[in-house]
Order: sequence, then structure tokens, then C-alpha cells
Amino acid sequence: MEHNPDRVSVWPGYFNAKTSRRSGRRVPKDASVLKPDLEGLYLAARKVGLKKIKREDGTSHPRRPYSKEGRLWVSTTGAKQSIGANSKEEVMQLIGGVWRQMQKDRRASEQEQQAAGPKTGDRRARSQRKSGNKANKPQSGGFRKRGFKN
Repeated sequence: MEHNPDRVSVWPGYFNAKTSRRSGRRVPKDASVLKPDLEGLYLAARKVGLKKIKREDGTSHPRRPYSKEGRLWVSTTGAKQSIGANSKEEVMQLIGGVWRQMQKDRRASEQEQQAAGPKTGDRRARSQRKSGNKANKPQSGGFRKRGFKN
């Protein structure tokens, strides 16, 4: 790939809360997330306000060739215009802060839904759910005729 000084690459591994700075995390703990992936990184970058981004799936970081995590190409001039970030580190910290907040909000909403319990639906929907399980179960062999052996 041809070198372009206007763009920088941002890898999801830079935001992994489980790794140390020495192992490859490039943002502080308060801007890191659990189980980073390319889709989450892309959504966080869009939410920050970055417009000129390119997603590249299936590429591996040179220090982590075993994981095909993918990367984002971010335009430095676009980042400066849209969010006022002058360096790659500023861009990554802004993305990391927003991404962590998104992850916290999602986790909180899941906990609220779980605490609320199952919703009471109409009877038809409940009965369809119940009968759907019976259709997937194998027959127990109760329909064998007398005298017939398998």
C-alpha cells in the first residue's frame, strides 16, 4: 500500500483494556474498552464526529499477526477540521472515551432489561413460543407399531 502522510491507521488493539501499555495499548485505562472490535471502533469514530474514515477488514497488526482485527484509516486533516485534534494520540483518546461510554451505556441498558424481567406478551405469541420448542424436539418413539423392531 502506498504511503499517504495525510492519514493514520487506528487499530482496535490500541483500545484493549486487558492488555498493558507495553503489550500494545495506546490509550489510558479510562479510554480503553473490553473486547474491542472494528465495528465498535468505527461507530465510536463516527459518534466523535470524524467524517473521513476508511474501514479495512481482515488486516492484522504487524505485532499481532495471529489476529485479523482490521483497522481504520483516519484522515489527519479531516480530524483537525471536524473535531480539532492535532495528533493521532488526541484522536485515539477522543474515540476511546466515547467508545467506553457507549459500552457502559449498552451494559447498563442490558442490566435494566434483565432486571425488568420478561415482558408479558399476548397469549398467541406465548403459545407460539411454547409450540416452537416442541417442533424442534425429536420424537421419542412412542408411535411404534406392535411387532415392528428397529
